[in-house]
Amino acid sequence: MIGQSVINMKSGGRTRLSTLCAGVFLLLMVVFLGDWLARIPMAALVAVMIMVSIGTFSWDSIRNLRRHPLSTNLVMVTTVVVVVATHNLALGVLVGVLLASLFFANKVGHQLTITSRLEAPGVRRYEVQGQVFFSSTAAFLASFDFKEVLDEVRIDLKAAQFWDITAVAALDKVVLRYRREGVTVQVLDLDQASATLVDRFGIHDKPGAGSELLGH
Repeated sequence: MIGQSVINMKSGGRTRLSTLCAGVFLLLMVVFLGDWLARIPMAALVAVMIMVSIGTFSWDSIRNLRRHPLSTNLVMVTTVVVVVATHNLALGVLVGVLLASLFFANKVGHQLTITSRLEAPGVRRYEVQGQVFFSSTAAFLASFDFKEVLDEVRIDLKAAQFWDITAVAALDKVVLRYRREGVTVQVLDLDQASATLVDRFGIHDKPGAGSELLGH
């Protein structure tokens, strides 16, 4: 079916009519010409499939391996290897999608930016920009200086988005660790989606938060 679709496209058949004609012609052959089709030697069918694979393969993809990012090449090669090894297209696509998702998460996780400045003596403001989720929580935690002597910390999150409970847990750790040192912490300007996630899964503003931190 993939070969048929690609050949249709290369032959100029770009509307639904081309797919309909191909399907009707195949149906007629199977229903009315089955006995004649059974006389075709298997070797001839193998040769046809080889030519279909040659015609549908994107040869530019090999030449572009040097220009494409390494992550893109790994996804493509891994998908092909899994399909060939398992003879299962669905499994190969699944592995490719999962691998592409991991690469995407890693890329987005490295785009997190956290800056800070003293707004007043003893008052530091941290400004978080980017996506906070499982891939970027380590960078999020490492950006706070817990050894600095402060009276108040303001965490500005208007340019940040929290996506999962791992991100919420990281925010809890930052807030509760500062509070354990006697520092006042303000979490500012969460967007609606992030605020909903933090309200549901966060513990830093709930009773007994300090004891839960010590329990961890």
